[in-house]
Amino acid sequence: MPLKSKDISFFFNPRSIAIIGASPKPEKLSYTILENLNKVGFPGNIYPVNPKYPSINNLRCYNSLAEIDGDIDVAVIVVPATRVLDSLKDAGKKVKGAIIVSGGFKEMGDEGKRLEEGIKGVVEKDGLRVMGPNCLGIYDTTSRVDTFFLRRERIARPLRGDISLVSQSGSFASTIMDELSSEGIGVARVINYGNRVDIGESDCLEFLADDEATKVVALYIESIDDGRRFVEVASRCAKKKPVISIKVGKKESGAYAARSHTGAIAGKYEIYRAAFKKAGIIEVYGYEGFIDACRTLSVYSLVKGRRVLVITDGGGIGVSIVDVCEDYGLEVTGIKEDTKRRLTSKLPPFCTIGNPIDLTGSVTDEDYITALEGAVMDGFDIAILAILWGPPKLTEGLVDKLKRVMSQSHIPIILCSPGGEFTRKMNQIFERNGIPVFSAPEDAAMAAAILTGQRI
Repeated sequence: MPLKSKDISFFFNPRSIAIIGASPKPEKLSYTILENLNKVGFPGNIYPVNPKYPSINNLRCYNSLAEIDGDIDVAVIVVPATRVLDSLKDAGKKVKGAIIVSGGFKEMGDEGKRLEEGIKGVVEKDGLRVMGPNCLGIYDTTSRVDTFFLRRERIARPLRGDISLVSQSGSFASTIMDELSSEGIGVARVINYGNRVDIGESDCLEFLADDEATKVVALYIESIDDGRRFVEVASRCAKKKPVISIKVGKKESGAYAARSHTGAIAGKYEIYRAAFKKAGIIEVYGYEGFIDACRTLSVYSLVKGRRVLVITDGGGIGVSIVDVCEDYGLEVTGIKEDTKRRLTSKLPPFCTIGNPIDLTGSVTDEDYITALEGAVMDGFDIAILAILWGPPKLTEGLVDKLKRVMSQSHIPIILCSPGGEFTRKMNQIFERNGIPVFSAPEDAAMAAAILTGQRI
């Protein structure tokens, strides 16, 4: 009996992909997968497999995998659940791995469980690796692979970046992917492994730990298959790069929903929380927290300390930010006396020099830069700038000036800028220039807390 290889890297740099169940009909999932592989510019060979058709989209369509010359790296299986097992058996030693898109397995009850057990038997017998069933598979900007059956005009694809998403849920993976794309945040790889008949979160983490294209790993977890292995692999990964995670199915009703979704047994949340802490994973709470973590870590690396500097042009919002920072255990400590004297000599007399530094409604672009440059010398780890766009002397020129400070001081700068249409327009300019902006003090403080590596 062949030994199952631990290596799954071929899924992320395949030279050839076969689509079993390929169809020329636009309403079929397999048609969209074929179309998406072409649109993403997959550089390898694509082999449609379906005995009903001689060709699809100007590609020869094969009756079976046996007709294809040479071995195949990845087979994408898109046939009814009852035919998946036969397709997998046909793959045999000819295919290194399979992505089973088809649903209708253990998430559907006893008959589905029986079919899934058959898949496990083939995996053990032939040694091939399997992702799924009931999954989307892989969207990969590095090797230009897209096995998602979702049309691009409905679910946008992010450009290339350095975040890799690993999700048990296909709907979560696609929604996050769409939202990151709309915010201009790039990804390296998006992996949806579904029912986890073989490949799961630990296999993905083991690959991503050594993946040079991935600088940040973001996990959506419904359940963990092998807790001991997960902690071991996640610990190794977290020592090399930030690993963030959201855990769903914390309550009994959520756990039941997870079982009906991917057949996952969610288990007690306290166990997961302890495992995340032991592995060094940054746990975030809720969808917005997950998005905020991706937005922040796509720009900045983790910091070593917890000292936060707050600079504002409105006293009330500055105090709000300080309150929330302290709720997260961040240190909004005072400024040294010699720094205060230096800033007092450079800033207008109406400014309040403390932490926060309040530049008031008479603020200029240069006042923000003076305050920031003068105070970061005190050894702060993170700066939160609250910018209210009412003051008439604030301009778009603040963007380039902040970018200059960022390049020289290497301190993460987070903006908090609530407001209406004009404010949102200005915020978009900052975000396009790689400076993360948050509308609420709570979100800005959360972003700062994420950079310290603590649980949110």
